Amino acid sequence: MTISLDAIDRCLHRILPGVIATADADGLPNANYVSPLLVVNSKHIALSYQFPTKTRENLDVNPHATLEVYDPLTLDAYRLSLKLVRVETSGTTFDLLAARIDALSSHLGLGQWFGLKAALVCEVLSIERRAGFIAEDQTEALTAMAAAQDALSELRGLQLVSNRLASAKDLDGLFTAALAALEEGFGFTHGMILVPEDDQRLVTIASRGYGDAGIGAEVRMGEGMIGVAAKARRLLRIVGLDAALQYGRDLRNEVSRHSGRDKLGAEVPLPGLPDVHSQMAIPLVLQDRLLGVLALESRGGVLFDRWHEAFLTVLANQIASGMERMSEPEAEDEPPPTASMAMRAAGKRRTFCFYQNDECVFVEDEYLIRNVPAKILWKLLREHQTDGRTEFSNRELRLDASLGLPDFKDNLESRLVLLRKRLEQKCPELKLVPVRRGRFALELACEIELIEKP
Repeated sequence: MTISLDAIDRCLHRILPGVIATADADGLPNANYVSPLLVVNSKHIALSYQFPTKTRENLDVNPHATLEVYDPLTLDAYRLSLKLVRVETSGTTFDLLAARIDALSSHLGLGQWFGLKAALVCEVLSIERRAGFIAEDQTEALTAMAAAQDALSELRGLQLVSNRLASAKDLDGLFTAALAALEEGFGFTHGMILVPEDDQRLVTIASRGYGDAGIGAEVRMGEGMIGVAAKARRLLRIVGLDAALQYGRDLRNEVSRHSGRDKLGAEVPLPGLPDVHSQMAIPLVLQDRLLGVLALESRGGVLFDRWHEAFLTVLANQIASGMERMSEPEAEDEPPPTASMAMRAAGKRRTFCFYQNDECVFVEDEYLIRNVPAKILWKLLREHQTDGRTEFSNRELRLDASLGLPDFKDNLESRLVLLRKRLEQKCPELKLVPVRRGRFALELACEIELIEKP
């Protein structure tokens, strides 16, 4: 029976370290742990070349190699006979492999020390299973159970996610429904959706599994898996992330010992699980515009498979389409909102302070929000205090030049969702409540004091 690369996909993520054997021109063998690799197509894989190794030296003079990899579920061992056919320093394969490595190196502050120099594309001449490596009856049972679970999850998950997204009434509901369905259908207990705050940062607008700490967390473009996926507009999946990070930290220690810490950047703290094992980041893209990133992670050993990439790409497209549809401006002939009497609440008083230069708002000396959402909040609070207004429209916010919204695709609805959730966390006495499409009300259960500082 011919074994395909698809059939051993779980083995190719270095969850259990694989070993590659090569020989020099004189036939002297060398064995080493395999570097990060990428499946190019049904007949080729690409090995990463990041720094000089004996493996690379041997392949330059003798293009044949043997790669042994291990299934982390069944513990089966497979041997791949390889032949180096080309070295790529640009193109799709190089970019995909580089993006995975960049996600790790940017997080660890390794920069040039960990960057991809070339992708070594190898033809897979044959794949054979090592007989007797593990008991046959155990292997068959585990393999059948894993295959059945994949098929069941795919079918039920498709139905569940489609139904939930179709029933969402607003942007917040869309995000909540997507993350809830992924947990119920697939067991993805930790997920987040981030949207661009500006050209440099993404901000978490919805999360599941992280408690209050998830909302508002930021990632810089190009940093970590989420930032690299956003910048490159490419889906990234890394399984065995804990082992990859440990390898990177070992390399970081070596570089620091020989070249000094001043040659390295700082390790970047990123939102998410501290003991994450698997991560997937899927850009939400529509007509080449980045609307956000769906990020999932797990402590589990083997949670993200190759079929998840195709399925979650479909889901990401649905979320992006929903974001576009729900972000369309309201009709131009809708009358502007009128002033209304403020809702009074006796007793409690909250103090809000807006720092002009930093464009951020604090409530009772605790950071609340910044940038455009902060300016939106300050506008609402000032107009409420001055005129007693409690109802506002998205259109008037778009027409207010002082808020700094871009003229095209301003992401306003996403910013309002973020503002609403931050208020729920830090100041539940103040709420933004949707009235109807394109309108919302400011509800206060306290007296407010406004302070403005440079």
